[in-house]
Amino acid sequence: MITVIKPWLIWIAGFLSFPLAGITGIVVVGRVDSPLAALAGGLVTGAVIGAGQALCSSRRLPAPRWIIASALGMGFGLLLGATTVGYGTSLGDLALMGLLTSLVLGPAQALALPATTQQRVVWGAAVPLLWALGWTVTTLGGIDVGRQFTVFGAYGAITFSVLSGVLLHLLFPVRVPARPRTRMGSQS
Repeated sequence: MITVIKPWLIWIAGFLSFPLAGITGIVVVGRVDSPLAALAGGLVTGAVIGAGQALCSSRRLPAPRWIIASALGMGFGLLLGATTVGYGTSLGDLALMGLLTSLVLGPAQALALPATTQQRVVWGAAVPLLWALGWTVTTLGGIDVGRQFTVFGAYGAITFSVLSGVLLHLLFPVRVPARPRTRMGSQS
């Protein structure tokens, strides 16, 4: 049981990469209020989140591929999502923006999953729903989303990390090496 819970808890700790990514996005582009800000902000935010997720994946995600996929997926996804909602920050706008952002991000990350991962399409399909949920939880949590951040806040990040951690384990469980067998009668 601990072999399942420990990697999941480590993955959840990766939620910290979301606020760090958001701060990085603010420093690099400020508000997401133009196509260039959405693209550039998404690229840097996605790279930071991707690095945090790769670091907290218990070696299940190939770091270089995951970081690049996350940066490109988030950059082009945020460009799509933010421009589609006219950079709006209502609950509906942000949920739709999150969904559209991850219609690009989810499949990009799914392609970066290790080749041995079964049902990559499940990751690609689930991430948009979880990303929309992240924005919804953040907005309902009272965060000042009117500041046009590149990514949802800690409330949404924890929600996303808890649920995506379950999905990651189902798709790509941590493999524990078998213990060497000892012969009966031998001393260990």
